[in-house]
Amino acid sequence: MSVSDFATLLLVLVVLAGLFSLMALGWRRRGQRQAASVGEIPSTPEQLSELVFGPVSGVYVGSTVAPHWQDRVAVGDWGYRATVNLSRYADGYLMERGRGNPMWIADEHLVEVRRASKLAGKVMPGDGLLVLRWELPTGTVVDTGFRADDKTTYRKLMDVRES
Repeated sequence: MSVSDFATLLLVLVVLAGLFSLMALGWRRRGQRQAASVGEIPSTPEQLSELVFGPVSGVYVGSTVAPHWQDRVAVGDWGYRATVNLSRYADGYLMERGRGNPMWIADEHLVEVRRASKLAGKVMPGDGLLVLRWELPTGTVVDTGFRADDKTTYRKLMDVRES
């Protein structure tokens, strides 16, 4: 390797490191901007009500500020995809994420449950995602996405909500 090749390689590596640093900085600043409007993930109740359906395994796709499907929430561990088990209880939904804190979505804060094809930068054919739209204690409305390993469970999760 010649000196000019080495210098070119070094320059490319420095530029890439700089770009990754700027991306990380942008992600942190997004989280700081959203911190007041999003707040903390509501805690799971000490005593859960009756399990109605589930758990259903899948992937937590992310949460976005509604109705903007690409405005990903970056506060805390909300912005990271993770394996998840989604369970429907008599008074809400529980997402037990493999990477991150559990998410409790109480019926009293739930706006709608629907199927969608895109959320948080993830695009699926058809309506491959289950989206829970809910209001946080701060008043901000978010969409939380779930991609089940078995898509036939979506109807059951939605039917339970409608009954």
